[in-house]
Amino acid sequence: MGEIFRKAVKRDAERLQEVVYGAYAQIRELELRWPAAHADVELIEANIEANDCYVLELDGVIAATITLNREPLPESFGRLPFLKWFAAAPEFQGAGLGGRLLDWVENQVIRDGLHEPAVTLATAEKHPWLLSMYERRGYKRFQAFDSGNGDGTMHLLRKEVGSAFEPV
Repeated sequence: MGEIFRKAVKRDAERLQEVVYGAYAQIRELELRWPAAHADVELIEANIEANDCYVLELDGVIAATITLNREPLPESFGRLPFLKWFAAAPEFQGAGLGGRLLDWVENQVIRDGLHEPAVTLATAEKHPWLLSMYERRGYKRFQAFDSGNGDGTMHLLRKEVGSAFEPV
């Protein structure tokens, strides 16, 4: 079967809950208040319905997921597409599948589908490796903020993905 990139559907919610909950264990340990870290099946279903949730299946098993936000965001986040709920199932971590899904969404969905020049996401400064991981992938910090909820400094990051009409 190999790798398949696709949009999630409601019947994927139970597996997606397993993937996200498992992948976000460190987020819970850090006591970050990210909705995905504590998501139950109903919240996963709501995410699928309200946003564009993408998955990477490997041999018929969902291995990674990421969501293109369609819900209202603070004006300070800007108008560019915003990614959230990025996760690779613990049993697939380290295999590069999350990175392949992120590349696919950046290029096929954001650049070629939406014809947007860049994409944004946010992460917490106190997470020991997420900020540096995104920066290695070409994301650049453009805004820092503290929402006052105990998560500390959050960083908005942006990555140029080019245009569907010119090489990246």
